[in-house]
Amino acid sequence: MVIDPIHYQGVAAILFAIGLAAVLSRRNLFVALMGIELMLNAVNLSFLAFARMHVGTASLTGQIVPLFTIAIAAAEACVGLAMVICIFRQRDSVDSDAYASMKE
Repeated sequence: MVIDPIHYQGVAAILFAIGLAAVLSRRNLFVALMGIELMLNAVNLSFLAFARMHVGTASLTGQIVPLFTIAIAAAEACVGLAMVICIFRQRDSVDSDAYASMKE
């Protein structure tokens, strides 16, 4: 059985949908951050699937962009988790409703 790029795109779409559902349906901020990471990894898989289809410069771009995305996602996870931990220490909750009163 040959795995075509359409199969990769299907898996990427499923991963993105799961991540989006986690972000939209949960109030727990840790789950929301994990959902965002899952969506970023789905985009990386999509880039790599398109890079597999093309040869040359487009292939190289499709392989380099996920590396930058992984680096940005790591920084985003660090900052996001640090913010969640700080708010948890102040509010004793990781519920997203606790962030509504941050203006005060």
